[in-house]
Amino acid sequence: MREVIATKEGPQAIGPYSQAIRANGFVFVSGQVAIDPATQQVINGDVAAQTDRVLQNLSAILKASGSGLEKVVRSTVFLKNMSDFTAMNELYGKYFSSEPPARSTVEVARLPKDVLVEIDVIALA
Repeated sequence: MREVIATKEGPQAIGPYSQAIRANGFVFVSGQVAIDPATQQVINGDVAAQTDRVLQNLSAILKASGSGLEKVVRSTVFLKNMSDFTAMNELYGKYFSSEPPARSTVEVARLPKDVLVEIDVIALA
């Protein structure tokens, strides 16, 4: 069984994808960038500010699915510049302070809307 998850509390999809899909006891959340759901615009700020917005978006989408950040088992962080790792990691750690999920972090050449960070997650439903 496969269920599309959509909420106005998270940014609307900017392409042909769903905010998240719940299937077989998991929630697969599409990569989120630092878009403010109220304005659908990228926020201003450094990588820490953008990471904070991304994690707020992920949290809202997970909540709409009946899950939450505490149920995340896997995340992938995409950084425009690996020099931002420490600042991203410090903010990320505030959201995942206890029993953090498995994670990969990679530097990429470019991200949607030229943001500094994108994160996707897989969580238990």
